[in-house]
Amino acid sequence: MRIGELAAHTGVPTRMLRYYEQHGLITAERHANGYRDFEEDTVELVRQICGLLDAGIPVKIIKQILPCLSGTDEIYFPVPDPEMLAALEEQRDRMTRKAECVLKNRDAIADYLDRVRGTEPAGPRSA
Repeated sequence: MRIGELAAHTGVPTRMLRYYEQHGLITAERHANGYRDFEEDTVELVRQICGLLDAGIPVKIIKQILPCLSGTDEIYFPVPDPEMLAALEEQRDRMTRKAECVLKNRDAIADYLDRVRGTEPAGPRSA
């Protein structure tokens, strides 16, 4: 499929898809006229990349772990690289701190809305 079709299937702008390709996250066969031809499974790969980026994982780490993704959203390393594991642990911890901050702010906003509306909070807030 061409890059415009991939963009339509994934909701990712063509410019971003070119960026992914430039950084080696996705690949395409090139035709004589210069058009890119992506495989069908690139749609799922782009979705995985977007999910990892949304989680705050940098492109550098995504590039390292992409070959280990099994297609089931699980990461599997046949021979774990200690440096990569340390980087992933750091990302996990950063994401945990970020999630805790987001939940704290969500609860503060919810409490504010309850006070402004004159309603009682429904009890402890949960994720």
